[in-house]
Amino acid sequence: MNIRDAYDIWSSQYDTNKNPTRDLEAKALQQTLNSLKFDHCLEIGCGTGKNTAWLQNRASRITAVDFSAAMLARAKEKTDPEKVNFVQADINEDWHFADEKYDLVSFSLVLEHIENLEPIFQKASAALIPGGYVYMGELHPFKQYTGTKARFENEAGRQVPTCFNHHISDFVLPAIRNGLNLVTLSEYFDDDDRNSIPRILAILFRKI
Repeated sequence: MNIRDAYDIWSSQYDTNKNPTRDLEAKALQQTLNSLKFDHCLEIGCGTGKNTAWLQNRASRITAVDFSAAMLARAKEKTDPEKVNFVQADINEDWHFADEKYDLVSFSLVLEHIENLEPIFQKASAALIPGGYVYMGELHPFKQYTGTKARFENEAGRQVPTCFNHHISDFVLPAIRNGLNLVTLSEYFDDDDRNSIPRILAILFRKI
């Protein structure tokens, strides 16, 4: 299903339906970034603002980007317009919204919808100040291997936005090639059960 159309439809129930991936990624983001200091944040894939509301309490300015206008409308209800500038954009295109340098670029549950990650990391690195961070929290590749992907149910049945499988190296190597050093790599499990398949992969990079 077309990605933008899918998330426009999903927006009406995204915050209320059962979604362990959404909830665990929010935990991963907060744990990964909690000890860092950042002021200007570029949030890619802000969705309905589940992480934006937390980030705005840590940063003075946020540029929050999403492909779906309906998801952005939900996010605006949760956030401070003095601190957050929302932008509807396709991140496969030029990043016209990145009109300043940031000390944090974050990706949350968005990269599974991107086929070629190399230009994404290239743009993220270019948007950062030296020493700035890139956080990414994504559905774990091991989950993808079992057939898990972003999806939701509505009156028309199961809806699945277009997704692409990525391996861990598909995230790490393009980041390194574009001047980002690996800082931490963490895996998050349902109910903290490390005998199960991890659900979320969280990686923190820092620009050289």
